[in-house]
Amino acid sequence: MTKTTIHRRNFLGMSVALATAAFISPVPAMAGAVDFTDKTIEFVMPFGVGGGSDTWARFNAPFLSKHLPGKPTVVVKNQPGGGSITGANQFASRARPDGLSILGTSGSTQFPYLLGDPRVKYDYKDWTVVLAAPTGGVAYISSSFGVKSLAELGKLKGQRLIFGSQGSTSLDLVPLLGFRLLGLEVHHVFGMKSRGEGRLAFERGEANIDYQTTSAYLKSSLPIVQEGKAVPLFSWGATDDDGKLIRDPNFPDLPHIGEAIEIVTGKKPSGTEWEAFKSFLIAGFPAQKLLVLPKGTPDPIVEAYREAVRKMKLDPEYIAAKDEALGGYEQVTDKAGESLFKEGTTIDPKARDWVRALLEKEYNTRF
Repeated sequence: MTKTTIHRRNFLGMSVALATAAFISPVPAMAGAVDFTDKTIEFVMPFGVGGGSDTWARFNAPFLSKHLPGKPTVVVKNQPGGGSITGANQFASRARPDGLSILGTSGSTQFPYLLGDPRVKYDYKDWTVVLAAPTGGVAYISSSFGVKSLAELGKLKGQRLIFGSQGSTSLDLVPLLGFRLLGLEVHHVFGMKSRGEGRLAFERGEANIDYQTTSAYLKSSLPIVQEGKAVPLFSWGATDDDGKLIRDPNFPDLPHIGEAIEIVTGKKPSGTEWEAFKSFLIAGFPAQKLLVLPKGTPDPIVEAYREAVRKMKLDPEYIAAKDEALGGYEQVTDKAGESLFKEGTTIDPKARDWVRALLEKEYNTRF
């Protein structure tokens, strides 16, 4: 069994104590005095070139350069390895709190942290978020089942569904847990190198249930739906400013995952399994990408970055390009960014233990 969900927000708004700033680096005491003139900022991207996270980083880098004080050169440095663990570990151990090193993380960085992977040497609690970027997605099944909408999901009882997955601890942990909450019998075929590869398996008939993030769904999966070969079931949803799960504005006619579970089971989702799922749902979608500064970064530098994000969001060039680049989701900073950061990097120990036990027992996952 398994389940799915998506998130998104429209928000705005961490500060770190300055007590030791004078002993760390000669940074100015006033936000207005921060000046990166003639400096080069290293934007560490713990993924390879060309993927979704790398594309996100390269979209944001020139706008940060334009709006940070002194207009520094912002260079994206790819450090792939260990599913992003290698680059994040190096950043945690080497980055200085002088504003010249920033790190972009993704759900692939959050998930090992939430699962307590022993390879993880970084702690999100040490970092300060300056930007959070949500995304969303839609789950769909083959029309060969004769199911026309989520309300008819009961027809799938006893049916064997096949999902092409990137792995039990990848972002596809969200559908693994989500399908389960829906009571679906899903066989997860691991080893897909991307969600795009999973979609191709669906198109070839090797899989009969799939999900794609919003941009990929609109570009590549919607045509399959329009051809009558696939039926959309639900979106992963979005979150409002209070953290409540709501319908994804990109798919207002589709129920979000919480609604889907209630429709199928007849009761609102709750309990350890639901709480565990929500932790990974938020980390994988509403808080999927985070831009952070290293431990001990003084408040003036944090504020300089947040002010750059505020200005970036008002930049006509950014506004004109953001929907195509970001899939229609609004990047946030300040309090909204902090809220997503906290939700996407926090999990109840009982929920973590439950997920680990499930993956070890049913999916032969070793930590």
